[in-house]
Amino acid sequence: MSKKKALLILAGALCLLTACGDDLSITVPAPGESLPVCVDGQAETDDIEDTDDTEDEGQMSQDVEPEEITITISAAGDATLGNYYGQDYSWSFREMWEKQQDASYFLENVYDIFSGDDMTVVNLEGSLTRAEERRENQTYCISGDPEYVNILTEGSVEAVTMANNHRLDYFEQGTKDTVAALDDAGIAYAYDSHLGVYETKGIRIGFVAVNEVGQGAGVEKYLREGIGLLQEEGADLILACCHWGVERENYPEEYQQSLGKQCIDWGADLVLGHHPHVLQGIEEYKGKYIVYSLGNFCFGANRNPADKDCIIFQQTFTFLDGEQQTDTEARVIPCSISSVSNRNDYKPTPAGDDEARRILDRMNEYSMQFGVQLDEEGYIVK
Repeated sequence: MSKKKALLILAGALCLLTACGDDLSITVPAPGESLPVCVDGQAETDDIEDTDDTEDEGQMSQDVEPEEITITISAAGDATLGNYYGQDYSWSFREMWEKQQDASYFLENVYDIFSGDDMTVVNLEGSLTRAEERRENQTYCISGDPEYVNILTEGSVEAVTMANNHRLDYFEQGTKDTVAALDDAGIAYAYDSHLGVYETKGIRIGFVAVNEVGQGAGVEKYLREGIGLLQEEGADLILACCHWGVERENYPEEYQQSLGKQCIDWGADLVLGHHPHVLQGIEEYKGKYIVYSLGNFCFGANRNPADKDCIIFQQTFTFLDGEQQTDTEARVIPCSISSVSNRNDYKPTPAGDDEARRILDRMNEYSMQFGVQLDEEGYIVK
């Protein structure tokens, strides 16, 4: 047996010994198994092979240049692909879908951005289901048809978070139908103890997603254990995605700030926030970023929100011979949730020059308390 296999089996055994049995525990793979991985849109599970890792170092060239790999991640906010129960049909998301008969319509204005990166992640808020039984005490129960998943694939979205206060609008059936649609489309997803992994260019990007709005400090267990398991599974990059904060508030709560820092202390490389439905600032902590709120994005739950500003946060990570480097590049791409100003046409669009400057000014105002500044092109100033 190779040293590599022995170490991996030992790590798996330790995971099983330390796993907790309550509802907030992380599901740990058995020795020899690993988390499902989406590799450039294809789901697969890696098996551990018994290989001999020894090499004749004397035959290795002394002049080999280190392999450099760059990974660019784009993140956007709340995507509600559908209507809420009782919403008028006129000018609704569903009417637009039936009118266009083209899944690529919704994200075509940001397609060049998303297709040019290595991974795009959004918060999928609401179920992709035809289930009719819904929560009676929920003000807005959001759903879209399962085929709406094609909006994501046509828009070059590779990953979604599902941990939010609308995942269970249509109970567990809604979640099962959504997961089935995402699996069929090859889209990675995460919520609660279900961790997501997406692999590209040989780099594994792991992500954990939690609903602090609904579960409060209980999400800390998900985050701590999820980040730890992703580290054990060999993730090269780890994202912590938090549904948190107060709706329509442009400044984060104290707990958002402390939880975001904890995520980085536990091992996250980037923290992404959503739920307020408006923009909040960006903080740098230990050389890593906390984006407190990305705002809305492709947002079917409101036909004409007063605040249509949103952003795409984009960060590029560099690896040399598989080792993550400290020099990263991050920027904000100012957008509107709509391509028109008088209503929501559910078509996120990069902002024009004047509007872009206005949105960047807002982000600078919200980020000032954290010492983060964006230049005229949206890049974070070092």
